[in-house]
Amino acid sequence: MPARVRPTSPHATIYRWQIGNTLSILHRITGAGLAVGLVALNYWLVCLADGADAYASALRFFKGPAGLALMLGWTFAFMYHLLNGVRHLFWDAGRGFERTQRRVSGWAAVLGAAALTVGIAAWVWPRL
Repeated sequence: MPARVRPTSPHATIYRWQIGNTLSILHRITGAGLAVGLVALNYWLVCLADGADAYASALRFFKGPAGLALMLGWTFAFMYHLLNGVRHLFWDAGRGFERTQRRVSGWAAVLGAAALTVGIAAWVWPRL
């Protein structure tokens, strides 16, 4: 008996890339990044409780180039995840499902997260 030819399921090559795809993936990536950031926060808190030497060591790392880049990334991740979460709350309430509204709210989440990240960095940077 010959093998049946079955239809293939939709694949990435069939669909045109849209902002919704990107925002969904970015939401998942920022969530995973925030989970990693939680480990870093715990490291900082343990060093804070361990004494002045351990805290100074953690502070040296977080004030260094790698630490500042991570903090900037975590700030963006937090702001985007927060704003996109608010967007999803509106969807849960049955609002914002129209195509234009979805695009505008998506771009607002991304640009708002970027603006808030820049604003927080501008406020924190002089205090370092």
